Amino acid sequence: MHEALRLASRAEQLGEVPVGAVVVREGRIIGRGHNHPLGTGDPTAHAEIIALREAARTEGNYRLPGAHLFVTLEPCLMCAGACLHARIQTLVFGARDPKTGAVRSLSRVLDDPRHNHRIEIVEGVLAGECGEKVRAFFRKRRA
Repeated sequence: MHEALRLASRAEQLGEVPVGAVVVREGRIIGRGHNHPLGTGDPTAHAEIIALREAARTEGNYRLPGAHLFVTLEPCLMCAGACLHARIQTLVFGARDPKTGAVRSLSRVLDDPRHNHRIEIVEGVLAGECGEKVRAFFRKRRA
């Protein structure tokens, strides 16, 4: 999660919402990403999507069984769906997102028993630090 926080800081330096993500498999990072939709003009350029794309390229397969995604903020609906399609084993996130979080806050999309893949969810890892990074970003923007 510390690497994800470092990536979130990189996003913030670029004027993006500070969210970072890493994909880990067999103890090594295979994908990294930070939010970048403003700079790329791409609404799908969320930290999780970028990290999953890099991991898929690294592994030569869009399916990533046995991989763990660490992200500083609870994933949105799009990113939660991408985790399902990638067959992520474990999703670890820091802070909840009360506005767009689709894993625990607004909905629990990954808990739907109709999905043919189950993802273990671990929440709250470095939650205070992850949440404060986003809150501070928006406080600065409103000032």
